[in-house]
Amino acid sequence: MSTVIVKNIGAKTEDKDIRAFFSFCGKISSLDVTSEGETKSATVTFEKETAARTALLLDHTKLGEHELSVTSESGEHADSGDDVHPKSDADRDTDEITQEEKPRSRVFAELLANGYLVADSGLKTAIALDEKHGVSQRFLSTIQNLDQKYHATDRAKSADQSYGITARANSLFTGISSYFEKALEAPGAKKIVDFYTTSAKQVQDIHNEAKRLAELKKEEAGGSSYKAVGLDKVFGAEKATGQEGKPNDQVPGGAPSDAAATESNQQPIAQGAYPGTAEKIPQ
Repeated sequence: MSTVIVKNIGAKTEDKDIRAFFSFCGKISSLDVTSEGETKSATVTFEKETAARTALLLDHTKLGEHELSVTSESGEHADSGDDVHPKSDADRDTDEITQEEKPRSRVFAELLANGYLVADSGLKTAIALDEKHGVSQRFLSTIQNLDQKYHATDRAKSADQSYGITARANSLFTGISSYFEKALEAPGAKKIVDFYTTSAKQVQDIHNEAKRLAELKKEEAGGSSYKAVGLDKVFGAEKATGQEGKPNDQVPGGAPSDAAATESNQQPIAQGAYPGTAEKIPQ
């Protein structure tokens, strides 16, 4: 099961925005979009089954003004069968942390941090599946192993020269450093963010992690919320007055142009709450 069927997509939603949205789940091998009058439907095929199961959790989540229907081509559910996350680091074909191997709670936190507002029902199921299949514990081991491997870069002039780390792996938002924070008990030291050390999570924990990730995006953009959500690549250089807006279509790392207009069908959240961190996380 690697294909999902998406219905009730807004007629004005571009193909690149559909691809951007579902790319948070994992790498897409093909996307076939069909116009159906006032709406569109799409057949999204992922390279890995894990991504398709994650995509099923986006059922009832809004993209623009339309609530999506996301179903499996084979009729399976997200919790059907065994989870196919990598069982160990030996199953990974790269040192870059891919979307498919991340806990679904992290994937959804990234969606929120990029301006999408996901249905809380999907967040709850994501947490339950991570816990059921032990994904969080395996992923914690992956983070620790990668940290041990690249810790030696402190003694090297350049991490990318010494170990071939990609720009994506070095990114504050997508790289290994995004899973660490300063250790208050040891100045200058880093520790793994608590969000990744326990499987006992609540929906609010995902919202809190989304806010932290949004701050990382802002920091990586030089403190500019405008750049953090990619508006400089959509509208050009930031004007003196600034613009509040909608994330771009770079994924993972930026949502499509209509993402900021999405809303949760479980719990309304202020538009733009995460990208600019101007609003409070819902309590």
